[in-house]
Amino acid sequence: MANSEMMSKIENGQGFIAALDQSGGSTPKALAGYGIGADSFSNDDEMFGLIHKMRSRIITSPSFGNGKVIGAILFEKTMNGDAGGKPVPEALWDSGVVPFLKVDKGLEDEANGVQLMKPIPDLDDQCKHAVSKGVFGTKMRSVINKANAKGIAAVVAQQFDFGKQILSHGLVPIIEPEVNIKSDERAACDKILLGELTKQLDALRMISG
Repeated sequence: MANSEMMSKIENGQGFIAALDQSGGSTPKALAGYGIGADSFSNDDEMFGLIHKMRSRIITSPSFGNGKVIGAILFEKTMNGDAGGKPVPEALWDSGVVPFLKVDKGLEDEANGVQLMKPIPDLDDQCKHAVSKGVFGTKMRSVINKANAKGIAAVVAQQFDFGKQILSHGLVPIIEPEVNIKSDERAACDKILLGELTKQLDALRMISG
């Protein structure tokens, strides 16, 4: 898989990035939306088997690779599986869809109006494995609930610290400090967030020359 071609697709492609990265906690809800109730499985292995069948059908559908989807975020088990007789990242790219891997371990409890990501002790191993599978980039999410400058600065700093680690493996990180859509301070959050993102990007530009 040619990363330069994937980069061009992400930079210039018209479409959206699909989220196929539900993990243990959100999988039952995803299956329910697909019409598969909790009574259809009795343990995690059966549950993940069903979600993989669902995702395989999506990935191999002609509608999925019709140019509207330019990327797909994968749960690790999905990345390691097959779709249509091919490894999932390969099947995606054969359809013109750029594969990304969800690397975060979920969220910490709220502090200073935000939820930082939990530690990712195996991030280097995840990145090495993703590269071996032909994955282009990563996704990791943290949440901003309140316009707390200290909290938002911590969220952005953590995102960029992990992002630099991911970049060192040749992967492209999606930086995702998400402002809670239900927050009553969204405008103020966005303003602080923009400032912190700009600071981090300016610092990267200085490092890169």
